[in-house]
Amino acid sequence: MSNIKNETGPAMPARGSLGRRGFMAGAAAAGAGAVLGGRPFGGAARAAAHGAHGLDGVLADAVAKNDVPFAVAMWGDAAGVRWTGTAGDRAEGAPATLDTMFRIYSMTKAVGSTAAMILIDRGKLDVDTPVESILPQFADMQVLDGFDGDTPVLRAPRSKATIRHLTTHTSGLVYDVWNAEMQKFMQVTKHPSAVSGQKQGLMTPMVFDPGARWDYGIGIDWLGQVVEAVDGRRIDAFCQAEIFDKLGMTDTVFEVDGDRAARLCTVYLRGEDGNFAPFELAPPSRPEFYGMGHALYSTAPDYMRFLRMFLNRGQLDGQRVLSEGAVDAMLANHIGDIRIGRMTTYLPPISADVDLFPGTDKTHSFAFLRVEQDVPGMRGAGSQGWAGVCNTHYWFDPARDVAGLIMTQSLPFVEPPFMRVYAAYERAVYAAKG
Repeated sequence: MSNIKNETGPAMPARGSLGRRGFMAGAAAAGAGAVLGGRPFGGAARAAAHGAHGLDGVLADAVAKNDVPFAVAMWGDAAGVRWTGTAGDRAEGAPATLDTMFRIYSMTKAVGSTAAMILIDRGKLDVDTPVESILPQFADMQVLDGFDGDTPVLRAPRSKATIRHLTTHTSGLVYDVWNAEMQKFMQVTKHPSAVSGQKQGLMTPMVFDPGARWDYGIGIDWLGQVVEAVDGRRIDAFCQAEIFDKLGMTDTVFEVDGDRAARLCTVYLRGEDGNFAPFELAPPSRPEFYGMGHALYSTAPDYMRFLRMFLNRGQLDGQRVLSEGAVDAMLANHIGDIRIGRMTTYLPPISADVDLFPGTDKTHSFAFLRVEQDVPGMRGAGSQGWAGVCNTHYWFDPARDVAGLIMTQSLPFVEPPFMRVYAAYERAVYAAKG
């Protein structure tokens, strides 16, 4: 696999050798299908691209080779869904289905950024507004400037964090999974993480001054608090009324119960023996605050509707979420000359090193990782995407009118076997599109 590369660090521990508290903190950071709508495919080439040696084959082979425990995937365009597929069992004795419920973790982030862009679109918020002017407690945030032994050395930031910094991961607020300083801070202070659902978990220090560089973190958890403060509704109520209801995302929720709980898949952790075993993991239920970095559950069809809204420049099926101008602004590069580089893991059971499309310039839009050049055989320049830590992945390519999803529930994040499958799947999507 030449275009998406990830390499693991030390060997994965066997199931149960990592404490649940540490695992939960780190994990936040991060079959044949039917055409559901739109015009039908035509031609033998497209049929082959979807058959045993194409998209269906990618999923079936992935499960057979133990690259993934199961998979649900689909791709579509502005007009509709073009292909769907499932393979394997989402839980013991329960085959994966299109309506499988997933813990989507960091796929939540794009929803949080969209919530903020809705307020910007309505003139209620500005991308360059200092965070502390809306949330006064943010003025207390400091920068971690190393350690004196095990005592953190803190100083005032030299620049003020803005809404843009929060949503583009340039605020200095980072996850400990891919940052050694933050990992040490969390270990020596026993500070709660943002995934704990405690508001105190938001108060971890920055590790660099806002705007200095890109480093993945909890900025969008803070962004959700901004939306609440500006709009007056809780973030779950805002998202329901302004995004989910409008887009017909009936299975995207902050709490999973009833029929949805019955459709919820199992999380699997790969052990030292190379096999997957169940691992209990979920965002906290009914927390002090819903973190827009990690809190949502959803399905592949629901999230595809969210992606297709962007391909349709802010609306879907006659329901407008964002103006066309807001979509254009949202998908532009928001970090200037800063580039996204390799994310080195410090918690290998949770994540491998993240090195997406090495050799391709990567920036960040208001909500997504963005590639600045065409990737041969795959997504084109200006494409947007990201993922959830349990290997739920998506992208959309506005220039080529493509959106794709491939979702499982496995750890480590972006381990090489999964990423080989993802690359093969993306290539098969573009081959099917023709």
